[in-house]
Amino acid sequence: MEGQDEVSAREQHFHSQVRESTICFLLFAVLYIVSYFIIRRYKRKSDEQEDEDAIVNRISLFLSTFTLAVSAGAVLLLPFSIISNEILLSFPQNYYIQWLNGSLIHGLWNLASLFSNLCLFVLMPFAFFFLESEGFAGLKKGIRARILETLVMLVLLALLILGIVWVASALVDKDAASMESLYDLWEFYLPYLYSCISLMGCLLLLLCTPVGLSRMFTVMGQLLVKPTILEDLDEQIYIITLEEEALQRRLNGLSSSVEYNIMELEQELENVKTLKTKLERRKKASAWERNLVYPAVMLLLLIETSISVLLVACNILCLLVDETAMPKGTRGPGIGNASLSAFGFVGAALEIILIFYLMVSSVVGFYSLRFFGNFIPKKDDTTMTKIIGNCVSILVLSSALPVMSRTLGLVIVLTSAYGVLILKMPKVCTTVTSFVTK
Repeated sequence: MEGQDEVSAREQHFHSQVRESTICFLLFAVLYIVSYFIIRRYKRKSDEQEDEDAIVNRISLFLSTFTLAVSAGAVLLLPFSIISNEILLSFPQNYYIQWLNGSLIHGLWNLASLFSNLCLFVLMPFAFFFLESEGFAGLKKGIRARILETLVMLVLLALLILGIVWVASALVDKDAASMESLYDLWEFYLPYLYSCISLMGCLLLLLCTPVGLSRMFTVMGQLLVKPTILEDLDEQIYIITLEEEALQRRLNGLSSSVEYNIMELEQELENVKTLKTKLERRKKASAWERNLVYPAVMLLLLIETSISVLLVACNILCLLVDETAMPKGTRGPGIGNASLSAFGFVGAALEIILIFYLMVSSVVGFYSLRFFGNFIPKKDDTTMTKIIGNCVSILVLSSALPVMSRTLGLVIVLTSAYGVLILKMPKVCTTVTSFVTK
């Protein structure tokens, strides 16, 4: 009987591993397909030629798609964990949702952390150097020469980063034990380096999110149709049409020798056509879209922003009054054991909405910053280098989102895997604090 029980336990473990692997593969396949179509929408069409450069662009495209899929998975994991917890609480004995367990969630978090490291430190640098490589002088040109140059550049980059961290560790902490720990790349060096990236991502989120919260109203105002109050759209369209015709006549009357005036008039004519298109869209919009959708969306944005600011303010007050409220890397209640909110499913749904709103606001704020303004992708006119930069930026923001949400008090620690992510930040903060104290 004991032998049969052991065999049965091993079979159950095998089947559970196969089921979890299948679910992970299907989820990632969906994310990869969606990411591929998103990148294809913005990728420059002129890069699609059948030669050596086309093969390099295609490989870089696949690696960028993989990175964007990992970023989307990192963003969706926290809402997925919250939804899974509430579903297991509502239907604890349902046979059809037994696949949704703590082991699956824990495995997804581990895969997200592993693939984030892989994309950030291996795939994206390889894609960038591979795209810019031409092969060493004296060697036969081709894909192999480019791969060789890319691998050499990656090795040199790894040695450079290792040397910088070695020197920084010698300056900050002269203890021999800390120097010897750098030999252990897997247990210390890579987690520590990823912790630094997470810290920079959190700082970037803290910088981008307030800007994004203020810019969200402007962005939605440009996407939606505003109500027409005391406005005569027909008259405005008539005036714009006359102005367009006047500019067109001036362009036809100018000689080709006056190049500067022609370029200036063409730009002005393009602006007039854009304004005319917007006015025609406002005219064609229904009364429901003009008078109901726009105020409802603006009111919803105002409510979400107010709730986010209120939760952050309450969390700051709790941290100032109670030291035990500090976010620690302790294990949470576990999935399916307790609700994450005092309001049950409604509170969990509110947390999910706030998480997505925080991520969208951070992305809008990121592209609104002057330094990153050139990173904005354009439809059918974005180079692969810019696509790689966008994928890396989104990966850094998405990797820091769980830590940021927990630090601001928007979510509660759910699983031990999420607790591991929270543990990454104090290590870096402790090192920085010790350096400042010295």
